[in-house]
Amino acid sequence: MPLRSANVAEQDSKQPENNTQEDQPNTPEVELETAEEIAAAEAAAEAAEQIAPEPAEDDEVAQLHEELAAAKDAVLRAQAEVQNAKRRAEQDIEKARKFALERFAGDLLPVADNLERALESASGDDEVIKPIAEGVELTLKSLIDVLGKQNIEVVDPNGEPFDPNLHQAMSMIENPEVEPNTVIAVMQKGYTLNGRLIRPAMVMVSK
Repeated sequence: MPLRSANVAEQDSKQPENNTQEDQPNTPEVELETAEEIAAAEAAAEAAEQIAPEPAEDDEVAQLHEELAAAKDAVLRAQAEVQNAKRRAEQDIEKARKFALERFAGDLLPVADNLERALESASGDDEVIKPIAEGVELTLKSLIDVLGKQNIEVVDPNGEPFDPNLHQAMSMIENPEVEPNTVIAVMQKGYTLNGRLIRPAMVMVSK
């Protein structure tokens, strides 16, 4: 009997140890799951940081876009200024080419005037003067032809309406036979060079 009691007591002393081991939670598994969740959360945060640009990078990109737009605008303005300068230079060259003879032509006009006056004075039936008049007429025709080749045109508005852009009225006379403001006499012819007036025609106008 004492032996059995000792065995029972030994079994009873072992049971609390077994119960204690069964009651203890599975702590390593819980800790493992928590570490994995933390690692996954950190990985997700790092991925989000890599995907989303930082505010400083956004500002830098926006500034670069602004600088690029400003540079493009500056280039376009420079190109426009170059084109305008080129166009103005071409216009100046064209004007210089067209009107380079303006002063020279102005110096030749009195020669034409004198030949016309000489031709008017030589008109008549005098056989001695007739050959001279013919020579003056040919000279005047040659001069007018040369002027015409250089786009110098005669303005002879006799019988035409008065044009203040081309004519200079020296006097006004009443003349019921023509409409008012009509050129009834040309005292000196005018000339144009490539459409630009060199000298206005001096005229007499009807009232």
